[in-house]
Parts: sequence; C-alpha cells; structure tokens
Amino acid sequence: MAIKFNLVEKPQPGVAGGGVKKWYASAKADGEISIDELTVEIEKFSALSEADIRGVIIAVENVIINQIVNGKIVRLDKLGSFYPSLSSEGAVNETDFNVSFIKGAKINYRPGKRISEALKVAKFQKVKRVW
Repeated sequence: MAIKFNLVEKPQPGVAGGGVKKWYASAKADGEISIDELTVEIEKFSALSEADIRGVIIAVENVIINQIVNGKIVRLDKLGSFYPSLSSEGAVNETDFNVSFIKGAKINYRPGKRISEALKVAKFQKVKRVW
C-alpha cells in the first residue's frame, strides 16, 4: 500500500501577484475506515470481542473529550497525544485581554514515535488525473 497523492499548483507565498507558481504534492484520501471495520481489524490482534472493542473505543472517546475540555493533554503512549489549542484576537495590553477575545478552541494531535517512524518509510503513489 502507498499514500496516494495528486499535484496542486500554488503561488509563491507572500509575493504580490503570486510570484512563480510551483507544483506541490497533496495527499489524497483512499477511502475511510468505519468504526465497524476498525473493530474487525482490532479483533485480529486481540482476544476481545467486537462488543468489548466497541465499548473501549467509545469509553476512550468519552475520556478524551472530558479531559480535553478540562485543559489536559491526553497521552496515549505510542498512539500519540491530543491537546487543546486556542485561537484569539490580540489585545494591545495584557490587562485589556478577556475571554471575549477567544474565537474558538480546537484539538491538535501529535503522533507517537511509532506512527511517526511508520510515515518516514511510507511509500507514495501519484494519482492519475481524470478530466
């Protein structure tokens, strides 16, 4: 298997008029895997039943949500870490800043070492354009 990609032409960032356009690789999703399919795959590597696996996935999801909204970093060992980040407007002075400046929150993910290492040796396959 390989990570599929296509090419996208983009202008030079920060250059008026776009500067010299160049072609860049852009990952192209090759489908999705549902929780049902994920459960079947996990069953191959464990002695847990489908119901047990589904229960654990739902429980992990609930715990991550609960901890993230309380400002915690959730470290899942080799899987990676989930952590909250904020987007806000700027204030001229620190004392002028209040929570109304915060525009939103999102969850970031930082892969664990094993996942990062797997991506270093991933193979790539260009997707043919269909006109």
